[in-house]
Amino acid sequence: MLDPKRLRNEIDSVAQALLKKGYELNVEQFNLLEAARKQAQQAAEQAQAERNSYAKSMGQLMAQARAEGGDAEALKQRGEELKNSMLQAEQTLAVVQGELDALLAEIPNTPDESVPEGVDEDDNIELRRWGTPRQFDFAINDHVDIGSAVAGGLDFDRGVKITGSRFAVMRGQVARLHRALIQFMLDEHTLNNGYEELNVPYIVNRESLLGTGQLPKFEQDLFKLQEEREFYLIPTAEVPVTNLFRGEIVSQLPQKFVSHTPCFRSEAGSYGRDTRGMIRQHQFEKVEMVQFVEPAQASGALEELTRHAEILLEKLELPYRTVLLCGGDTGFSAAKTYDIEVWLPSQETYREISSCSHFGDFQARRLSARYRDEQSGKPAYLHTINGSGLAVGRTLVAVLENYQQADGSVAVPTILQPYMGGASQIR
Repeated sequence: MLDPKRLRNEIDSVAQALLKKGYELNVEQFNLLEAARKQAQQAAEQAQAERNSYAKSMGQLMAQARAEGGDAEALKQRGEELKNSMLQAEQTLAVVQGELDALLAEIPNTPDESVPEGVDEDDNIELRRWGTPRQFDFAINDHVDIGSAVAGGLDFDRGVKITGSRFAVMRGQVARLHRALIQFMLDEHTLNNGYEELNVPYIVNRESLLGTGQLPKFEQDLFKLQEEREFYLIPTAEVPVTNLFRGEIVSQLPQKFVSHTPCFRSEAGSYGRDTRGMIRQHQFEKVEMVQFVEPAQASGALEELTRHAEILLEKLELPYRTVLLCGGDTGFSAAKTYDIEVWLPSQETYREISSCSHFGDFQARRLSARYRDEQSGKPAYLHTINGSGLAVGRTLVAVLENYQQADGSVAVPTILQPYMGGASQIR
């Protein structure tokens, strides 16, 4: 959530900044609601002051009325009238504040100044590449054909039978390779990169999704479990991990966490896209990195976290490129995002495998997650950073395709062989 003070004082510059994301801020609506809130707040404060003042003097007035034979009941009635006026004013303020909060919840984060202009992924800026795509001397297969040929290791037909489209069953050595990737990623982040491992719930409440910005805007992309209690399956570990400090004042920063979870997405807006294979599934797994930092640390933390994801691909010897997203392609809650894209031989292109973002205090305001500023001694909003390290299913796809052999087998990356019982190939 954007700082309401910033909106009140810099509404025109905020509106201009949001245009970079393709969002047109309704300045008139905000100004009308803000004026109504201010008026309602002043009325509520005045009503409360009148009631409090009367309550303080009521004992003396009652005593005076009894001594003089006055009407004590009238004094009581006046007290009730002031109390009701105060409650009515507070209710009016709550209604107006609710409308204003609903508007604020729909406004995306403003992009960082370093984010380039642009409409979609075609306008993103490539920053660097690593590795050279392999040249094959045989016909390239995609991961669907490779996986199904390896002892039925990838079975999409049974996934459809069990659940429906965009689900898969992994068997045998392919399932073990998937598990090996998870263990490798977690070991790298916890042993080499300074992250603390978390095991978190896969079901969250509405407040958690509001805090990270998935709600209310992206409700159609979520799997909802219960109407009464409003439970949802997590779309990413970002949600439960970032909510770790919701409503708290954190005593020490930075704090760095990593968590492996399944992720569940309805893919409501992707009809007809990537229908073949594992690129876009309703259920997939990720290893997610989250950092909580002071504002001055945030820029460096984003670079560090992005590098942690890149190193994984380098150790797996998978070619990749890193791009800076333009304004139109930057997410709702993010101020700045780097996408890391891995090379897929079957598509002859790079595909996203990690998205690393800096959110400023946007999520922290929604979460009321703060730290105590050393200089002022007062609570202040912390900054959040997160990124995939990595998306496990897409990493599996990249390994199967980049390491495929002419005889149909798949070579196991050297770094993964200890996790595969020493096996150098799967057949």
